[in-house]
Amino acid sequence: MNLKLELIILPVSDVDRAKAFYEQAGFRLDLDKAANEQWRAVHLTPPGSEASIMFGQGLTTAAPGSVQGLYLVVPDIEQARADLVGRGIAVSEVFHDANALVYHGHHGGDITHDGPGQGRVAGVHPDGADYGSFATFSDPDGNGWVLQEVKKRAPGR
Repeated sequence: MNLKLELIILPVSDVDRAKAFYEQAGFRLDLDKAANEQWRAVHLTPPGSEASIMFGQGLTTAAPGSVQGLYLVVPDIEQARADLVGRGIAVSEVFHDANALVYHGHHGGDITHDGPGQGRVAGVHPDGADYGSFATFSDPDGNGWVLQEVKKRAPGR
């Protein structure tokens, strides 16, 4: 059986502000529908992605900004970062982990390094390793995103 992740619900405080942010970031607007004043759904898809995000009114009781560690996999981290910055999105500098570890904790919309021997080091991974270079950004509510460079996927991915 195949199970495909299709949709992530994001908690936001201002639907129109979030919609404008994600459209500015280049996400495609798929749906903006309101059934009444208590329920509205805005559905957007990142460029090239099969999975989407949705936010609105009446969709979740989660606190705005509480979703962390949403990964956007890109073939060229520097190009992806430059594109987002060019669109007016505040994106961290590109970085990698000391000791080539790839686990990251996500706290407050940014990556922290929780494991032994981990540390954030400026620049792309020195060996150009797939899954090894990152940049981060957050939406206006603080929902945290991670760009991760992958040129060649691991087998079965």
